[in-house]
Formats: sequence, C-alpha cells, structure tokens
Amino acid sequence: MTIKVFVTGATGYIGGDALYAIVQAHPEYEIACLVRNSEKGAQVASQYSKIRLVYGDLDDAKLLEQEAEAANIVLHCANADHEGAASALVRGLASRSDNQPGFLIHTSGTGILLYGDLERQTFGEANSKVYNDWDGIGEVTSLPDQAPHRKVDKIILEGAKGHPFLKTAIVCPPTIIGPGRGPGNQRSHQLPELCRCILQEKRGIAVEAGKAYWTHVQVADLSDCFLKLVEAAAEGGGKASWNDEGYYFTENGDLVWGEIAKTVASFAHKQELIPSDEVVSVSAKEADKLTPLGSAMWGANSRGRAIRARKLLGWIPSGRSIDDEIPYTLSAEAKRLGLVEGHAAKVTG
Repeated sequence: MTIKVFVTGATGYIGGDALYAIVQAHPEYEIACLVRNSEKGAQVASQYSKIRLVYGDLDDAKLLEQEAEAANIVLHCANADHEGAASALVRGLASRSDNQPGFLIHTSGTGILLYGDLERQTFGEANSKVYNDWDGIGEVTSLPDQAPHRKVDKIILEGAKGHPFLKTAIVCPPTIIGPGRGPGNQRSHQLPELCRCILQEKRGIAVEAGKAYWTHVQVADLSDCFLKLVEAAAEGGGKASWNDEGYYFTENGDLVWGEIAKTVASFAHKQELIPSDEVVSVSAKEADKLTPLGSAMWGANSRGRAIRARKLLGWIPSGRSIDDEIPYTLSAEAKRLGLVEGHAAKVTG
C-alpha cells in the first residue's frame, strides 16, 4: 500500500524540517503539502519536485477535510492554536471509508506548561515543577483550559473518541534550536530573538532574576521524533502509543535563561559586538517590548521530560547542546542584522 501523507506548515521552521527528514527517509511516500500561495508553493517545489501542492490555508475547512480524508497520515505543523483547522483535520480522518486507521500527528508546544507562572504573573523565578509524559501523562493531558495551546490539544485528544479508526498523537517541543533544513523559514525563535535583542540593545538581558527554566531540543532531533511517529503510523500504529497516551515531549536537557543570556553576552563581547558582557535585569513589561511574549519565553518556567519517545520509539536526541549552539545562532543573527559580513559579502568585496 502506498503511504499518503498530508503536511501543513511545510514552509515553516518545524514543518519544513520534519518534511525534510521524512522525504530523505521515505522518498516512496506520496506527500501533499498545504501552501498559502504561489510563492510558498515555489519554495516547496524547488526542493521537492514530486510533492503535490495543495493551495489554501487553515481557514479552508472543507479543503482540509478532503485532504485529511484522502491521507493515511496527517502531520499538522502549521499552527498550535487554530481550532478550526484541528477540527477539520479530525473530521476528515474520521470520515475515511476504507476501515483502515488514519493518523493525525499534531504539533503543540511546552508553552502549555507556562500557565502557572502566567496566572501568578511570576517571571524570572525558578520553579521546581517538572512534568513528564510517562507516568505523569494524565496530568499533562488534563491541564487547565486556560493553559496556552490547551484548546487545540483537547480537540486532538477528544477527536478519536467514537472513531475507532482515528489515531492521534501530540508532539510537544520546547525551545527549539539550530538551523532548519526546510524550504522556507529556517530560523527558530526563542534563542535567535534573545541574540537579536542583546545585539540591538548592546547589553545582555535577563527577565527579572533570570532563573526561569525551560528545556531544549535540536530541530533535527525533533524531526527525528516526527519521523519515528510517521513510520509507526505507516505500520498501522507500530510501537507508538496513540490517543489518550499519545502525548510526546521532546527535550534534550534543561536550560536557565539567565545563564543563556550570560553566555550570549560573553560571546558577543568577545566578538566586539557589544561593549561589555554585563547582563542587566529587565521587567516582564520591558521584555514584552523587546519582543512579543518575551516575558513568557525567557521568564516563565516550562519543563517536561521526554520519556515516552525514548521508551517506545527508541528516540535518542544527539544534536548540539544549547551552549554549543549559541555561537552559531549569535553569528547568524549578527549577519542578519548587518553587524558582520557574510561569506557572500566578503567574496564580492
């Protein structure tokens, strides 16, 4: 049987890298990608000539239903908070008439774990709470409705109820680092934005006391988890768990944002990009002025242990640590801001 995969977010950072991993491993899959316009379509076509382009957006519910119904597997990487799109994909897969399972792999994010600090408006302080997706999965799948991403998570979790042939999984990445390999956006967000702000402010910055914890993962390692879930789905479910137990954190260790800021500032100062390696404390409001949701990204706590993917899928993250990634990200941001010459500029003189 030919495996048919429908992908959303193919020109985005997460979806583009996941698409790369899947195509490299399984050129035999028939893949269709949702693209908003001809510009996005050209980006995908330039890298993958065999992929079928589906023109539309997440508001095209009927189109999403049709494509989901025609697919064996849907990889949804476009938007963690679009309720209409998630509902349409669930309806489409639930409408399959061949009595074969249809699989929906949805991308959420560990921003969902920020809800406690956001409710308390506590920023820059360490929180010892650590979630896990194994024996703590019941807690993870029953977080309060006001938690970020929770509304769509619930749509996915409840989607399979009453539909025996619909299987769902949620992949929940933390801070993602490293350059993407997809046809569109290859820039992550949290670490590049911190580097950008430090370079533009010409000083290190930490939210309040700078003690907030997150976890991190290399984008290629995240894509390997997506790939392993897609392969399990192609086998009819494989060793993966689905539905109520289909929730997967993806992390490769902790980080403390204040310490990350110190490392970025140190590298930037050594390269004479900022006048000193001093790190100053900024308020939550100041962080939000530097970048949208800066207070949450760098000042609230989000820690979840990725046990399930390791145990069931044999997932072993092996990419660079965030400390090792910082010089590369800082260099890329400095080039993007025109603070140092890129290779092409040096060649042309």
